[in-house]
Amino acid sequence: MNITLLRKTSRFFVLSFFLSIILNQLMAQTKTFIPADFKVPEKLETQHFRLRMLTVHDVVKDYDAVMTSIDHLQGVFGPDSKWPSRDLTFEQDLIDLGWHQKEFQRRSSFTYTVVSLDERTVLGCIYIFPTDKITFDSSVTMWVRKSAYDEGLDSILFAAVKDWISKEWPFKNPGYPGREITWANWKSTK
Repeated sequence: MNITLLRKTSRFFVLSFFLSIILNQLMAQTKTFIPADFKVPEKLETQHFRLRMLTVHDVVKDYDAVMTSIDHLQGVFGPDSKWPSRDLTFEQDLIDLGWHQKEFQRRSSFTYTVVSLDERTVLGCIYIFPTDKITFDSSVTMWVRKSAYDEGLDSILFAAVKDWISKEWPFKNPGYPGREITWANWKSTK
């Protein structure tokens, strides 16, 4: 094994170790927003895509989806969103995915990757987060890569996710910021 690869591998494992310690401490302070006995859906599959838990193993395909869609994605999470930036590194994306995976495992939020049925391509992501809004019991956001958006997948994904959330999840009033409520109204809602 060459020394450069060995150093990179060592840094990865050290970073992963410390990240897991920090995540465990932070997550211990996070309250759950779903009932303890709720069975979290493992996946949603349609004729167009599959949703399943996002993991660090998706980083190569996720990074490709994000980096090939930067201009398209920057407006998805509101006009003030700076994500993704052009200088997002592969390592930063890996850390983000690790964070989402740990939150899913701890049941404090749920991030699903949207993949093609053959699992070759990450098409997007959906995020189910708790919210401090009084009128909403969750926040559901999602994105699709630019090429999938151009093919009409965004509206198909939104309709399928909205139906799935209403039938399979315990939420009474999920919020869909940027879709059913503008980002400005979402931010001003108590």
